[in-house]
Amino acid sequence: MLSRIAESLFWIGRYTERADGTARIIDVLRLQLLEDPVADESAASRTVLSVIMGLPHEGDVSFDDVGGSLVFDRSNPSSISGAWFAARENARRARETLSTELWEGINTTWHRWNGFGRGMVTERHLSWVRERAALVSGIADSTMSHDEAWDFLVLGRSIERADMTARLVATGGMPGGGAPWSVVLSSCGAQQAFMRSQRGLLSDDRAAAFLVLDREFPRSVFFSLREAENRLEALSPAHAERIGVSDEARRQLGRIRTSLEYRATTDVIADLPAQMRRVQSAVTTASSSIAARYFQSGPLTTWTRDVV
Repeated sequence: MLSRIAESLFWIGRYTERADGTARIIDVLRLQLLEDPVADESAASRTVLSVIMGLPHEGDVSFDDVGGSLVFDRSNPSSISGAWFAARENARRARETLSTELWEGINTTWHRWNGFGRGMVTERHLSWVRERAALVSGIADSTMSHDEAWDFLVLGRSIERADMTARLVATGGMPGGGAPWSVVLSSCGAQQAFMRSQRGLLSDDRAAAFLVLDREFPRSVFFSLREAENRLEALSPAHAERIGVSDEARRQLGRIRTSLEYRATTDVIADLPAQMRRVQSAVTTASSSIAARYFQSGPLTTWTRDVV
């Protein structure tokens, strides 16, 4: 597969999941402000922008400021508009590899999103983004051959999901002013799955452990890291190596996954924000390693006339 096609597929997966994850993070803030009338809107909004999403912002910040930066700003690749735009551009570059249904799903999503226009962020915006992201992912899984092209797309989706879930979990793990865990679970679409697995027993520690360590819930940090490792294994089988792992991305993801899996659950929960920052750092390093190994990193080679 051409490296430019592989790169486009990888980023389609990442940007689609980024739109979904950003919508979920903003929904946590929206619900937190609705359910707690005495919540400090400026402090909560600044936490989302600066701490969770890494966009420094000084002075008073409102929910509308969060919406302007993380929903409607197309120049910001972390925003919903920026993510949909980038996903469509990458889909256009990989048009010959995508199924017709997948291209139409991404293209239609971008144009319909533009039809919403700018304004106040509502539950309608956020739920629509989550539904379209699920639709695009479902179309990819059901209409693409599960070959290398699909591996790269799901690899990007899984890496981004691990990062975004870690950011969501951090909103509940922050001492003093963090979002209620019931809100975080709901925004992750995990409320029913959690209640079934825990037989209706809701506690902060149980909720945090579920979103970070559960082996069967597809949005948990552990599940996403494991899925990313599986896609890397499919792209470069490890059985060809007798000693060690030469794939730096797999090494980074495997180390952070096992550090979570084999560490005492109480220790993980006790230091949750720091643990989630380690996940984000490992994901960033792994993404850079994937780019270095599989994607075109320099200028394309061109033919020139011989000079006599």
